[in-house]
Amino acid sequence: MRHLRYMSVLRVIQRRWGPKLASYRWNSRTSIPEERLVQHPSVSRLEIGQAASMLDIGIRNIFNEQHDEFRKKARLFFEENVVPDHEMWEKQHHCPKELFTWAGSAGLLGVDTPVEHGGAGRDFLSSMIMLEEQFYSNCSGPGFQMHSDIVMQYIYKHGSNEQMERYLPGMGAGRIIGGLAMTEPNAGSDVQRIQTRAKQDGTDWILNGAKVFITNGHLLDLVIVAAVTEPTAKKAAHGTTLFLVDYGKEGFNKGRVLHKIGMKAQDTSELFFDDVRLPASSALGEINKGFYYLMDNLPRERVLVSVMGQCSMEGMFELARTYLKKHDPNRLKSQVVQHKLAEVKTAICIGRSFLDMSMDLCNRGKLDSQTASMGKWWHSDTQQWVLKELWELCGDVVENSPLSKAVLDGRAQPIYGGTNEIMKELIARTIVRDK
Repeated sequence: MRHLRYMSVLRVIQRRWGPKLASYRWNSRTSIPEERLVQHPSVSRLEIGQAASMLDIGIRNIFNEQHDEFRKKARLFFEENVVPDHEMWEKQHHCPKELFTWAGSAGLLGVDTPVEHGGAGRDFLSSMIMLEEQFYSNCSGPGFQMHSDIVMQYIYKHGSNEQMERYLPGMGAGRIIGGLAMTEPNAGSDVQRIQTRAKQDGTDWILNGAKVFITNGHLLDLVIVAAVTEPTAKKAAHGTTLFLVDYGKEGFNKGRVLHKIGMKAQDTSELFFDDVRLPASSALGEINKGFYYLMDNLPRERVLVSVMGQCSMEGMFELARTYLKKHDPNRLKSQVVQHKLAEVKTAICIGRSFLDMSMDLCNRGKLDSQTASMGKWWHSDTQQWVLKELWELCGDVVENSPLSKAVLDGRAQPIYGGTNEIMKELIARTIVRDK
């Protein structure tokens, strides 16, 4: 009977709105025309909203058993090597350099860089598992994502064979720590305003300028520096080049380690370049193409920010739930508290669905700038609200307690990777432009 009612409605629509709809065949199981149906594999895993804990291993349909085994390995690494000493590293504002070699020996660096180039040879989803486990552990200190998911990827995608052979095996082993120097005192989200200059001198380049807020800046052995090489270009985007600069070069100096309100164990430093002479082989990719390389990699980098925010929400939700059940069960009887937790869980689960879609797109090389920008804005913005609600529900005001630390660690999320205002600009352009 229901099928017959559908067919009757369809005949009315066909008569009123023309022959185009007449070509649709109605499927009695759904209200979507058959040609628009997407065939999905059978669902065999729980999603986070269905699982006993959002942190359970073996959930989420974008993953398989190989991913689960890798997750166990990554989780154990953080539990044994990072969590016990993280508070001490926060006081000194950086992690020990040996942490990178420990991660490298465990096969946890350069996760989706091919084995022949010193990486672990896994997929992008595995690389995100490494990042997820770091933020489930509530340890923001190690700059593994900058090292593996940004610097190593730049070299792998744009480097010469000589550059890949020189740097990637050492980076995969954790012997060479990498950083990326874009941000300057007067140029943050707008890369086209950078003032660092590289002037050609024979076949060499002379680099001058200053960078700020550089992740891994204190520990790094190698940094990719964005510099203007064609100041007379019609647009700055047409005259920017990326350079591979080894620490130890004359004129390359590290500034102070910045004391931030959050992410205290992740070293963030100033870098200074005073007449640093670089050989022609230091250029990463083509001359004056640096801006395009940066823009090409930004969707991936913005997914990283989304992952950090999403996993912080999931980890702190489980921590808050456990805390309230154990220490304040009477509060959980309050309808107001229950409704607030329901709102928070719903937001987290919706965010996870969008992010897993984005991760899958990136894994298949299909992620676009608009989708990455929507995720970066939404996850980092929602993270602020979710953590504040959980923090207030638990009455957690102790400085070094997990929830208080997560709140402060998350404050920079709407800023780096492009401010959320810039994300909205990028999204809006796709809405209003002529197709």
